[in-house]
Order: sequence, then C-alpha cells, then structure tokens
Amino acid sequence: MTNPLQNKRIILGVTGSIAAYKAADLASKLTQNGALVDVILTEYAVRFIAPLTFQSVTGRKAYTESDLWGGEGHVTHVGLGHNADLVLIAPVSANTLMRLANGSGDNLLCLTALASHCPLVLAPAMDVGMYSHPATQKNVEILKERGAWFIGPASGHLASGLVGPGRFVEPLEIMNTVRWILAKNGPLAGRKIVVTAGGTQEAIDPVRLITNRSSGTQGYAVAQSAIDAGADVTLITAPTSLQTPIGCTVIQVKNAAEMFAAVKSETKSADGLIMAAAVSDFRPASISSQKIKKSDTHLQLDLEPTADILLETAKERAISGFPKFVVGFAAESQDLLTNAKSKLERKKLDLIVANDINAPDSGFEVNTNRVTFLYPDGSHQDMPLMEKTQVADKIIDQIIQWMGNPE
Repeated sequence: MTNPLQNKRIILGVTGSIAAYKAADLASKLTQNGALVDVILTEYAVRFIAPLTFQSVTGRKAYTESDLWGGEGHVTHVGLGHNADLVLIAPVSANTLMRLANGSGDNLLCLTALASHCPLVLAPAMDVGMYSHPATQKNVEILKERGAWFIGPASGHLASGLVGPGRFVEPLEIMNTVRWILAKNGPLAGRKIVVTAGGTQEAIDPVRLITNRSSGTQGYAVAQSAIDAGADVTLITAPTSLQTPIGCTVIQVKNAAEMFAAVKSETKSADGLIMAAAVSDFRPASISSQKIKKSDTHLQLDLEPTADILLETAKERAISGFPKFVVGFAAESQDLLTNAKSKLERKKLDLIVANDINAPDSGFEVNTNRVTFLYPDGSHQDMPLMEKTQVADKIIDQIIQWMGNPE
C-alpha cells in the first residue's frame, strides 16, 4: 500500500487567525508524511506568522501577496492551482469564507483556489459569534453545496475567552482527514471491509473482568491501511486507548458476545473480514451482581467457552457467500505453524497471519511484529521484523491482489 499523502501536491492556505501558528505544525506533519506542501499566506496571515517558518518545515517556498505581482506573478496562481491535488485552507477566516463563497479573486490564495480543479478542504477558526453569524453560516452552506469539505470547527475555549464552536481542529486530525479524502478513489474504493481489533473483556463482577494483553495496535493499523486503499471500513473494537482512524465507521463492543453479534451483522454484505481482535475463548458462566469480597479462601471461577466467531462466520459464508474473503490471526506460544495451519483449515480462512508471542519484539505491547502468512494451498511466507503498520500494509496489499478494482 502507498500512503495517500506520498508525493501529493497540497496547497496549504493560511489566513489571518491566532490559530495560524498551528498551521506550521500541520505543514510539518503533512511534509513528514510525504506530501509536497506549498504554503500561501494572506496579507493578514503574515502578521501572525512569518513565511520563513513554513519554508523551514516544508523545504519549499512559502508564497505571499507580493508573489502575485512580482516576476511571473500573472501565472503563479494558475501553476499552483492546476498542479494541486488538494487545496487546504487551515485556518480559514470568516473573511476568506466570504471571498470563496462569492468567487472573489482579489488575493493570491483565492485566485489559486479558483484556478484549481481538486478537492477544497476548509478548517475554520474564528470567534463563536463570527462563526454563528448568519452571513458566515450562509457562506458555509454555499461552499458545502459546491462540494467543499469542512473540518470543524471544534467547540471549546476561544482566544476571546468565550466558549463555543470556532476552535481550530488539531493538526493531526486535519492531516488524517486530508489523508482519508485523498484515498477515496483507491484500489479498494467501493469495497466494504470489516476489521476487528483489541482484546475483549468478560465481566466477573461489577468491578473485575477477564481480558488479555492485546492493545488493538495491529487491528487499528489494518483499519488505517484499508482506509488508505479507499475501502469503506467498519472497525469493530474492544476497549482501547488508541485514536480511532479518520474515515471509518466505529462499533464499540466490550465482550465476545457483543463482538460476535456485530461481526455477524456487519459481514452480511461485506467484501472482507479481517479478524485482528484477540477474542476471549472463555467467560465466567455466571456474573456476580455484587463485588466479590476478598477472603482467606480460594476463589474458583466456572468458565464456559465463548462463540467461535471465525467458525460461525465460515458457516454463514458457506450459505450466503459473504464475506467474500476472511483473514484471521494466530498468536501462538508454541508450534506456531502447526497451530496456525490447523486454524486456517478449520475456519476456512483465505489467509492467516501467525506470530510467535514469545518473541520480545513481536506480538503484544510492542509496535513491531514478526509474522508468517499461511495460505489454503499449503504455502507460507515468512515476513521480516516490521512495524505493525507495515504488516497491515502487507495484508491490505494481499487483499488488493485478490479483489482488484471494483467493476
């Protein structure tokens, strides 16, 4: 898989707002993730932040109003606009929203936007009264009708001391939203992919539970990679502290039964299921309604098996044909290939990703994995130690090979 931001030409417009300083962080993040960022600062933006700041983080020229009239100024906006893959104005002020809505071309940024033929993404930042003003809201409505994407504004404390909508969305969220927009026409566009992630939790009493060491990192990486390929992703996730990828539908579950119900519902018409979650194999046969008190005697728990989600999915798939492909994971502490192959065959998987959890640099609570891909024809492929994001890309690359582009 290719990062959707890689080598994409992005115009980053910066307007007059105290949030302009955050635009430098945004420019840096976009550049670090492979984008070619050309910054255009309005006349009022340079009163908040210097062009040199942006040139330092992007390694490219930062344009100001003087570039509109100097040298080859009569074609600067045309060249920038025609070559852009996306125009992002962040922060965008009420004044610039008005100019864009009315098709004004009285500054370099607005001229460039007019000359472009690519997605226009706007991240407002202004005081609550300015954003909620009927004139501003009308301009927002007009721009949305024309297909502009809006990111925010968020609600919170503003520079004026007021609280409400108008706050600039954090740069990381803006970058990930841009990443999603650029990926929408990827090789898996039009395909629904269901991904499960995290470790399920089985309650013992109102306080205690049984769970496992899965952080959800690998599953979330798979979801992000599928989004990057343009898929319509549904992420079914057990509790985790990870940030949800932008651009997917999220279903929060806690225990194995809830995850089974969600998988069964979501895969009825899905192209694929990637079962990266660590689902509890057992749960307490009964849950105490009150907290179990500590005593000097041993506590014994009667456990019963949970539903085997992949096995049940295989039964449904044999009848309906959905999901069209299924990927499973096998975290093993012994006989890695033997146990993974058995799981692959019993659960009718198209691919199983096996990893030895005894390795200190692989499996739970680390950001790397050393996995083996096993296939139904008996072949297998050993992967070197990789970041979990790279493992995710390998899985999605395999799915792209299977699925190809939708007709």
